[in-house]
Formats: sequence, structure tokens, C-alpha cells
Amino acid sequence: MYYFRVTIAYKGTHYFGWQAQSADTSHEEKPTVEGTLLNCLKKIANYQACTISAASRTDGGVHAQGQIAKITLPLEITPEHLLLGLNSLLPADIRILDCAPSTKRYQPNKAGTRKEYHYYFSIAPVDNVMTADIALHLPMRNNEQGDLQLLRSGCALFIGRHDFYNFSSRESHAGTTIREVFYCDIHEADFLPLADNIYYLKIIGDGFLKYMIRYLMGALHELVKGRVTLDDIACYLKDRQHNKLSPKAKSKGLHLIKIENS
Repeated sequence: MYYFRVTIAYKGTHYFGWQAQSADTSHEEKPTVEGTLLNCLKKIANYQACTISAASRTDGGVHAQGQIAKITLPLEITPEHLLLGLNSLLPADIRILDCAPSTKRYQPNKAGTRKEYHYYFSIAPVDNVMTADIALHLPMRNNEQGDLQLLRSGCALFIGRHDFYNFSSRESHAGTTIREVFYCDIHEADFLPLADNIYYLKIIGDGFLKYMIRYLMGALHELVKGRVTLDDIACYLKDRQHNKLSPKAKSKGLHLIKIENS
């Protein structure tokens, strides 16, 4: 067997997440990023058994610029030819950015030390059609700068080591809900001339629970709408609650940017 480490970019709009659906379920025909990649790999490997495993299982509709994965093939091929072969078969919304030799022992889901995500949102009064499928529409109230500062104050609460039980899926099977957030802040994005008034939540951590970033962004969304307070967020970081503080934000604004992988 031959092993490769690949960096993958994809636009998740038309995919039901990363993970391939089980062939014996009613979800068989729903396209996933992993399933699409596997179909292309099988063609390259003449339909021999091959596998791909990723460092992060992104949700349906989530995008990626820096997904890391390991490919196992029963075929001797150079990394350069594998990259070219895959990109020639893949649809335009999935691309292999880099391909390098790897080892049997390498496990991308256990080798990551820091993950960086961005959540993009538009504060324009009218949503921009050019970014409508990759950014949430979150128009500000009368005081735009005041609202952005409020968002930044909310971000500051997430920094550090916390129990994020209240900001994750109850269906999460993680051994612990404690995670450390190294960085969390709001930045202005540059989409000119296609769009203006685009900002993003930049968050870096040692790992994220299922739906965690979407629940954090959902809380910030409610904060700027005046439906929750900074004290509410602080309380939900301190003590486990029965009810959610806010709905989770839509998946379309979430982008996996980078995984620092050893």
C-alpha cells in the first residue's frame, strides 16, 4: 500500500458534509466531499480498495481551504501524478492543493495541534448575491462600530480553556467537552470589488466539538441583536445548562482555513 498526505479545498454548498454516507442507508445518494473523492480515487486505482481519512469532519454546507487528509492506495504513483489525476476527475468545487508521501502510522485526525476556522458574515443592509452562499447576512443596528465592538467583547469571553458543553451538540461523542481557544476576534475581510461590509470571526483552538463554532457564532448573532448579554455568555461558559443559549448559526458562513498538523 502507498500513503499520501493531501491538502484539500472545497466549497461545501452542494455537499452533505465531509463524511461519506453508509451504502446501506437512505442517504446513499447524497453527495459528500469524502464520497466524491473516493469515487475519483477508485477510478485512479482501477477500482481496487482505497481509503481517505480527514483531520476534520466538516458539516454539510461548510467550506474548507486547508482540510488535511491521508490517502491509502494499492497503486504506486508519484504525488505529482496523484494530484494531477484527482484534479482532472474532481468537480470544480473540490481541489487538491498539495500532495506529499506519508506513512502507515500517520493519522490526520490525531496529529492536529491547532485548527483555524473563519466564520464570514455580511453587515450590509442588503445581502450581497456574490457572497450569499459563503457568508451569513448579519446587518448591524444603528451603531455599526458599537455592534462590532460588542461582538469583539463576546469573542474575548471564549478565549482560554473552557467547558464548551453548552456550545456543542448534545449528540457529540467526544470524551471531554473541554477545549482551549487560543485566539478569537472579529476582522474585516477584503472581497472588493465583489462585495464590501464583509467581516469574519477568526478562531483558533486545539480542537472543536460538533457544531461548537456554529453555536458560538449563534450566540454572537443573538448578542448583536440584543437577545442575549455578555453576562449570559459568561454564565453558559461557567455552568452547564439544560437549554441552549441560542440556535446554531447557519453552516454556509463557516470555513476551515488551516490545520497545523505534525
